[in-house]
This record gives sequence, structure tokens and C-alpha cells, in this order.
Amino acid sequence: MEVARDARATQLPGELLYIQYEHALEEQYLPAIRALISKDLSEPYSIYVYRYFLYQWAHLCYMELCNKALNPVDKSLMGVIICKLEHHASHSPPTHRGYIAMLAVTSTFRGHGIATRLVKMAIDAMAERNADEIVLETEETNLPAMRLYERLGFLRSKKLHRYYLNGNSAYRLVLLLKSTDPETD
Repeated sequence: MEVARDARATQLPGELLYIQYEHALEEQYLPAIRALISKDLSEPYSIYVYRYFLYQWAHLCYMELCNKALNPVDKSLMGVIICKLEHHASHSPPTHRGYIAMLAVTSTFRGHGIATRLVKMAIDAMAERNADEIVLETEETNLPAMRLYERLGFLRSKKLHRYYLNGNSAYRLVLLLKSTDPETD
């Protein structure tokens, strides 16, 4: 296992470029985002789903690219995270809820902290915008994702049986950023 990991490390560019998504990048990067996500996530998302998130919450979506200054030939997308932040009225009182909708990293470059960095950037951006909590769903069989999110402080809040179109169940994970207990406020 260590040999394979060392071989992958030599392929990783010296520096990675993390950028916030913006509308001007759609033509250049949306096809790559869709291709990367469709390889790894179990749900087939239409162009409208991507645009729903990216048009309204571009400021909460990040991409990791090869640093073009170091490698002008390779402009490939290595990872992406797509999020949103809205008021959520099902709690009393209502919360300002962040949501991680999609996270994907090119398989060749997994295990190098790219996903961790993208999730931390999204958490920080949502916390700066006064999110009370951040939620997401992940397949119960996706152990690397479960470990990643739990390492970052997310807790399993419920199991969603047969949640995905492929019939797999999921866990809803929650990261509390603020206390929801009025006694502690």
C-alpha cells in the first residue's frame, strides 16, 4: 500500500490551486465538474441541479486545480465541493443551515488532503456567513467519506434507508457550528 501511495505522491503537482467558483468559469469548468461528480456520486444530476447550486451559492463552491503557473499544459480539475446556505424552518427556532451537496476528488489524487481542504474551506465560508449547522448525506458504504467528515467533527444524526436511486442507504451527518440550546445562549 505504501508503494502505491508513494507513486501517487510523485504524480501530484508541487502546488495546487484552490479557487472559489464564479459564474465566469462556467463554460471552462462546468463540463469538468459534471464529469468528475458523475464518476463518483451515485445520483445522476442534470445540468439544472448544478446551476441551481452554482448560480445561487457560487461563493460557497470551491475547485482545486493544477497550478497553471507550475504546469501550464495541465488545467485539469482535481476536486470540487458544491454547497448552499439557507434558512431552515423545521427547527424551532429556525436555523441557518449549510449543506454540502457534492464533493468529489479525482481518484488518482485521493489521499493527499484535497477533500479535507475543500470541506474546510466550505465550512469556513459558511461559518463566516453565520451558519448554525452544516449537513450532508453520504452513502453508508462510503467509508472514506464517513471517516473524512467524522474527523472534521460531523456526527451521524440519522440513517436514511434506501435513500439513493441505486437503493443504497445513507447517513445524514451534521456539524453544529452554534449551540441550538437556548439555555447556553
